[in-house]
Amino acid sequence: MTVLAIDAGTTGVTAIVLDTDGRVAARGYREFPQLFPRSGWVEHDPEQIWDAVRAASAEALAAGHRPTCVGITNQRETVVLWDRQTLAAPRPAIVWQDRRSADLCERLRAAGHEPAVTARTGLRLDPYFSATKLAWLAAEEPQTWAGVRAGRTAVGTVDSYLAARLTGGRVHVTDPSNASRTLLYDLATGDWSEELCELFGVPRAALPEIVASNAVVGRTDPDAFLGLDLPVAALVGDQQSALFGQACFTPGTSKCTYGTGSFVLVNAGTTAPAPEAGLITTVGWRLDGQPTTYALEGSIFVTGAAVQWLRDGLGVIPAAAEIEPLAASVPDSGGVVFVPALTGLGAPDWDPYARGAVFGLTRGSTRAHVARATLDAIAFQVRDVTDAMARCTGRPLTSLTVDGGAAANNLLCQLQADQLGLPVRRPTVTDTTALGAAYLAGLATGVWAGLGEITDRWHLDREFAPATTGVGADRDATHVRWRRAVTAVREWAA
Repeated sequence: MTVLAIDAGTTGVTAIVLDTDGRVAARGYREFPQLFPRSGWVEHDPEQIWDAVRAASAEALAAGHRPTCVGITNQRETVVLWDRQTLAAPRPAIVWQDRRSADLCERLRAAGHEPAVTARTGLRLDPYFSATKLAWLAAEEPQTWAGVRAGRTAVGTVDSYLAARLTGGRVHVTDPSNASRTLLYDLATGDWSEELCELFGVPRAALPEIVASNAVVGRTDPDAFLGLDLPVAALVGDQQSALFGQACFTPGTSKCTYGTGSFVLVNAGTTAPAPEAGLITTVGWRLDGQPTTYALEGSIFVTGAAVQWLRDGLGVIPAAAEIEPLAASVPDSGGVVFVPALTGLGAPDWDPYARGAVFGLTRGSTRAHVARATLDAIAFQVRDVTDAMARCTGRPLTSLTVDGGAAANNLLCQLQADQLGLPVRRPTVTDTTALGAAYLAGLATGVWAGLGEITDRWHLDREFAPATTGVGADRDATHVRWRRAVTAVREWAA
């Protein structure tokens, strides 16, 4: 018995086939293009996401595996519009990294709306979140928005769009983990807020039905999806899915996923905590028939995307995997500091206007130093968030469990341990985003009986202990220098 999980990320789609022992039996991957029509704008073609889903899934199933169900996890906050009948998208998706609604957020903040919005949603008025993008569309693209008001055009996040595509348009659904990222979801009621829909000008009728994270929402349409007739049995945002896949089921357990961005989440239990210290409150998941599990999150916008930029934008490396040997060829960054605020800054600074910069260049600086500074920047940003979590909860972390594509980078994991002064623990399966969706789908369809079976399937690959000499001994001094650079990029944009 196997489960198919689809992880629709920001730069590509991963599909895995998971067996009952929690082993990845097969994997497929397809990258899709990133669109940058203007400075600060980031878009995707929804049809290209759907094509990548089918291609990655076909690759994962090529060996003949016959899954019993499928689960979906996805890049969050990205908004997609599609025709309810034809499923065609009238415009590109606006990606979570997009900054076009920054001025709208400033106007809403100046009008005094942020405290009430935060109290309801656990979030901030920031372009990161979905409703600000939808409000921008309503104001700037009235012809597109006319279809939404008339009921012809559905609005949703990527999970909703893929559920519609997989089922041939039969369902329009989302789960609380995705809904809680929109600025339209009331944490207290567990439903869409009429008041927030009115504030952002989003018709509630255009929004999807909110279902449990492990609900069977429909069946795949064989004509649309590789000839398969499977229950679609899980919807969950990618970072919450990784928290679930890491078996962080008890309050206080945490993980960091290194993807396009990096996201640190800690299980906060069944009571939503107040967002403090630059963190946000989010739904972790809601299992069918059980109370909602909440999480505190620190959202870092650009980490893996910085490596991709070195590859595609500057040509510093021919492939993303080449950053580790290049960065390891020098003992440190040689004083170079890279602040990868390529789409603004997320937690704990939350500055949509900040832009990236490289400091400390000399005639002796090489591409190896820039590569090393890029890995340092990832570790620094994660430290910023874990320090904020310690201030917010009053409980410093005792270790950090990591996953995502860059978790395979041994140098990064060591730098992270050195910068935190804590052990960094990497599991045998680092595709934990897809893993969480697979486990949720399997719980919904009886593949696994409960959370204990999932915990038993978590296995440690390697633990990285912090160094006490060299980089490890200088961790506070290098972090102070990093914070000076962050201040400089924020002042530059002011």
